[in-house]
Amino acid sequence: MSEDNHAGNIIVNLASLPDFLRTPILKKRMIEFFSKDEADKKEIIFNALEAGPTIPFLNFSKLFKSWLKIVANLSEEHREGMFLAYINQSLLEPEKLIAFNLDGILEMFLQLEENEKETISRTIKRIIENLNEQDRKKLLIMIPNNAKSHLKI
Repeated sequence: MSEDNHAGNIIVNLASLPDFLRTPILKKRMIEFFSKDEADKKEIIFNALEAGPTIPFLNFSKLFKSWLKIVANLSEEHREGMFLAYINQSLLEPEKLIAFNLDGILEMFLQLEENEKETISRTIKRIIENLNEQDRKKLLIMIPNNAKSHLKI
């Protein structure tokens, strides 16, 4: 990973922390995300998508589950902004998703509380419905069928 990938380096370090340290640091970083300008947000998302596959999956899965729990408890506006940022970057570079263990990511989602899963599903569904037809089709091709059924999309 390049030296100037600060967001990626932070993600790698967060992944190796125990829950009681990881969660508050991650939450603080996620709240800071919303105060950034659009260019910085795009860079952070790009770097996160670069860093994710470089993290051993056991560590990544803990980090991702913590991230999902935090996102599920953000305001709807922030939750939608966060998911939309990742979706937009994924639409620009769908090949970034190939390196991820999507079945493992789905497993982390399925371990959430029912209300957290419902909140996340509702937000993602609304984002997808609001995409233009071309982007919606492209995104639905990228999402594995088992994930679509669990997300109810």
